Amino acid sequence: MTTAMTETRHGGTGGHAAVAARARKVVKAYGSGETRVVALDDVDVDIMRGQFTAIMGPSGSGKSTLMHCLAGLDTVTSGQIHLQDTEITGLKDKKLTRLRRDRIGFIFQAFNLLPTLNALENITLPMDIAGRKPDAEWLNRVVETVGLAGRLKHRPTELSGGQQQRVAVARALAARPEIIFGDEPTGNLDSRAGAEVLGFLRRSVDELGQTIVMVTHDPVAASYADRVIFLADGRIVDEMHAPTADQVLDRMKDFDARGRTS
Repeated sequence: MTTAMTETRHGGTGGHAAVAARARKVVKAYGSGETRVVALDDVDVDIMRGQFTAIMGPSGSGKSTLMHCLAGLDTVTSGQIHLQDTEITGLKDKKLTRLRRDRIGFIFQAFNLLPTLNALENITLPMDIAGRKPDAEWLNRVVETVGLAGRLKHRPTELSGGQQQRVAVARALAARPEIIFGDEPTGNLDSRAGAEVLGFLRRSVDELGQTIVMVTHDPVAASYADRVIFLADGRIVDEMHAPTADQVLDRMKDFDARGRTS
């Protein structure tokens, strides 16, 4: 049985947090008849504003599918997805593209930086494309938060992997999106660089009031979150607040030992 998750802990906004995104009775299925595969099975979840939420689960549990549906990158078979008060399920492609551009930030495992642009140009590129002028004060604050002040004129080839991902984080933060989605954002980094990027994501929540949703398989990465949501067989089966890496690891071992837990 799945239930809406509404409990809050600490986060960038403090106090009682509002809902940044929510899913109601969401089903995502592929194929039909005997070949039908259900990736999400009647999922209800609230993502709280100003908090860092991690989504975890065994391979094939539906964690990436849930993130893609919440972010408007994939359609649902049935149910509703809301970004604050806007229902995104059923939006036409043009409106959905505009919503993703204007209200959502993305950080992927691949850095997706343009090699001919320097760090600052990569950070502001989405706003340049949208015809929006960056807020200089906010941009400076983001650059300071992710520790890039001395690297803005460097091109991607002149930056380490960790620095490139910091550029990607700054790019997501610079447009002041309502919510940022990260799909294994430290998956291509060594442990030290990954810890740096996760620390910057944590700071963006605590100091900038950002809302972040991250899919990860790494218990250490999940320990930076305020809350971890666990999926198995397309359903939310557990959650954890103020997690430690050891607690998350134990819970993931539980999946391996017992399969789906409800």
